[in-house]
Amino acid sequence: MSVLTPVILPKDHYVTELIVNYYHRKYQHCNTETVVNELRQRFIIAQLRPTVKKIARRCQHCKVYRPQPQTPRMAPLPEARLAMFTRPFSYVGLDLFGPLLVKVGRSSVKRWVSIFTCLTIRAVHVEVVHSLSTESCILSIRRFIGRRGAPIEIYSDNGTNFRGADNILQKQIQQLHSNMASTFTDARTKWVFIPPGTPHMGGSWERMVRSVKTALEASVCAGRKLDDEALYTLLVDAEGIVNSRPLTYLPLDSVEQEAITPNHFLLGSSDGVKQRQDNASDDAKTIGKSWNQIQGQLDVFWNRWVREYLPSITRRTKWFDDVKPVAVGDLVVIVNEARRNGWTRGRVHEVIHGSDGRIRKAIVLTNKGLTRQSVAKLAVLDIKQRETLGLSDPVASVTGGRMLGTGHPA
Repeated sequence: MSVLTPVILPKDHYVTELIVNYYHRKYQHCNTETVVNELRQRFIIAQLRPTVKKIARRCQHCKVYRPQPQTPRMAPLPEARLAMFTRPFSYVGLDLFGPLLVKVGRSSVKRWVSIFTCLTIRAVHVEVVHSLSTESCILSIRRFIGRRGAPIEIYSDNGTNFRGADNILQKQIQQLHSNMASTFTDARTKWVFIPPGTPHMGGSWERMVRSVKTALEASVCAGRKLDDEALYTLLVDAEGIVNSRPLTYLPLDSVEQEAITPNHFLLGSSDGVKQRQDNASDDAKTIGKSWNQIQGQLDVFWNRWVREYLPSITRRTKWFDDVKPVAVGDLVVIVNEARRNGWTRGRVHEVIHGSDGRIRKAIVLTNKGLTRQSVAKLAVLDIKQRETLGLSDPVASVTGGRMLGTGHPA
């Protein structure tokens, strides 16, 4: 039987909190509007929505089974993004995409594409990969180094093929007397892996994957099957299109005639066709003068890079505020958007500080061992008392149980 006259309750009274908490639990910790709608039919509570939200924030069940990761303040750009006046492709981000079907005889086989992105000038270099094995990855890197030179640092995700290539790379660095090592790399090359499940840490080269795909899709006729030769030709065309894109916005009334592009550092102009700007005869030129002209033109491009492009990438677009950092011993949930019901619980075993002193990564102990994770993928479980989960030790939920995700206690 419905109440004709709602009961008036003060917002900060203990009885009001008990009633709101009862409705919050009755409707299975659901959204705020459902609880508000049910309460207002029987009670009049001042500032009802803020009161319901306050109770939800205090709810221990919601803290445990609905945690949200706290991303630290955006870090400064790494040295690889700011390495001005260096050789292109000195700092490289590596990624693969595919598969692409190509025609071989009467059958179709799979091909993949490895994309090498210069982290400084944002140029790309593509190579066709015949499989996802470590050997194919190594061969693509050898082809890249043969044409672009050995990089100082290579950044990639934690793919098994990249891990295998890194292991072989380290062995070759230790055995510099072998012919393959002298061809493949030198002692300066370093391979850096980003934590698993953190594509935002590799956004500078992940975005180039999309750009190459867009250029490739625009060149391929719908439904047409390509052979290996045609695929490689289209990939090189896509590489040229991406490398000719402007790095900055250039107003029409600017004193500069053209926007700066990655091709300016690779080819001397956006389309690779360099116009002669002097009328001196060829006989009057010397190799030294030509070299000085090339170096002077490159200095002009780098000065424009510093003046026009660098300010555009140093702005922070999100993650402005400082958050409470994770600490050793915190119980956390490793967030995986792909399968929310299987989020893994763990305990922070070690924290890793970034170049700015903030904690950016952590070593987490799970039932499968130690794993390195980005803090942006860790949601801290705010557990006040051990009795809350009915455990004598809250760490027992990490090393034992079924390790299920939200909604099911381990």
